[in-house]
Amino acid sequence: MEMYSGQIGKLIEELAALPGIGNKSAQRLAFHLINMPKDKVDRLAHVMMEAREGVRYCKECFTLTDRDVCPVCANAARNHKLIMVVENTRDLAAYEKTGKYEGVYHVLHGAISPMLGIGPGDIKLKELIARLEGDVDEVIIATNSSLEGETTAMYISKLIKPTGIKVTIIASGVPVGGDLEYIDEVTLLRALEGRIEL
Repeated sequence: MEMYSGQIGKLIEELAALPGIGNKSAQRLAFHLINMPKDKVDRLAHVMMEAREGVRYCKECFTLTDRDVCPVCANAARNHKLIMVVENTRDLAAYEKTGKYEGVYHVLHGAISPMLGIGPGDIKLKELIARLEGDVDEVIIATNSSLEGETTAMYISKLIKPTGIKVTIIASGVPVGGDLEYIDEVTLLRALEGRIEL
């Protein structure tokens, strides 16, 4: 039995196809959109279309931006000799929120995953190697603590080490507020190995 009319059903179906949006959230969003003033819906649709058409890769770090060079790469106050390699733009945003990192980034747009058929040529690795021909002191690898992230980190490390550029990887360990008894052994070992002196 069809619960909603065709147009409402189509809207719910399209919203439910978005990542992180389940059927109930899609229904709430659909009814919210339907009840919004027409000018606000038009503005939302216009902004979505502009973003889809105007957003592209930064020419330097390959994050998503609406300019040729993103604000981080364009900032002369940033340390351009220090490059943090991340898997996606969301990871870059997470580090930027800390307000503590003063270098620049390189966004891979994925991680090596033989199971999914993603190899080194499918992510922005050759672009990273090209950047290293410039004046770079250190590359910080900040990939996820997953099998794919670890594989990517090791691959990048092996590519960069022969150049003489310092390669580091972010420490990973026990999350704030985490109970030790529920943390896996690999995370506990990393926390122990990545310890710092107080």
